[in-house]
Amino acid sequence: MDAVGSPSRGPSAERRPGVDLVALGSLRVTRLALGGNVFGWQIDERTSWRILDAFVDAGGNWIDTADFYAAFAPGHHGGESEAVLGGWLARPGNRDRVMIATKVGWKPGLTGLAPATIERAIEESLQRLRTDHVDLYYAHADDPETPLADTLGAFGRVLEQGKAREIGASNYSAPRLIEALELASSADLPRFVALQTLYSAVERDEYERELAPALAAHGLPGVSHTSLAKGFLSGRFSTATLAADDASPWAQATRRLEPRGAGVLDAIREVASARGVRPPAVALAWLLSRPALAAAAAAVTSVEQLDELLPGITLSLTESELSAITAAGDVSAAAESRGQAGS
Repeated sequence: MDAVGSPSRGPSAERRPGVDLVALGSLRVTRLALGGNVFGWQIDERTSWRILDAFVDAGGNWIDTADFYAAFAPGHHGGESEAVLGGWLARPGNRDRVMIATKVGWKPGLTGLAPATIERAIEESLQRLRTDHVDLYYAHADDPETPLADTLGAFGRVLEQGKAREIGASNYSAPRLIEALELASSADLPRFVALQTLYSAVERDEYERELAPALAAHGLPGVSHTSLAKGFLSGRFSTATLAADDASPWAQATRRLEPRGAGVLDAIREVASARGVRPPAVALAWLLSRPALAAAAAAVTSVEQLDELLPGITLSLTESELSAITAAGDVSAAAESRGQAGS
């Protein structure tokens, strides 16, 4: 097995022209990670594989999943996404075409970040993924009950054993992230190379107020998740479509964004119309312009949706276009705040 971080592991750094790469530690990744949370839940194996093929053919080089996916869906227990992805990775040549990011800490029966949990979880993830290593191993969420030194020490052993190339944090608060980074430096423990966190044009507050300054101060790249606000910023949802699919957890999640996000979506649609692209591309391009954000993770449920999203990787919005979308979000946030104060 190659040494951890060896450039011989993972896909080639040579991508298609115009597709930029950013550094997450020793990893060089495209600015869009394909989200795998829909694999084995919203879409079946065959559709998932078609999307994976199309993403890699377009120049994408990393997939974002978790052992937790899709435990949030009725009848699922977690690990379904990794298993679908593992089937695709087992096809000749595919493992060498992509980097894999997965997570530990939320799967039922494997919650938290105790060393024994991490040790068992990485083995089970590797079995489902049908590979001997992942490229980026995230702590899916902070575990305040386990000392950070114990968690980082366990991640260090995963790295030493060659089962992961780098480690990252997901859904950490700014103070806990800073604490982990400072402990890694002072105690000679492994350092997170990225923070994955909730961030989109309609869900901005924590990232912009606390996390972006912390990332900038510590030189740590950010990666957004829920980048299209669970599909809200795709523009496919409306009051009528949400009402027609009332029982869907997707509909329930996006419905709460509609009142405060309508202005943001209108601004994105206006820019998309002027640029001749679809709203998801503009939502992605806006994200990739934001401070300290290196990349975004986003899921799609068809190749057609992927085609709508991909132009956002290279789309350069003007200052006036960026400002219009940002201002619409500021207005929506202010209106929501006034509504809460008056309730």
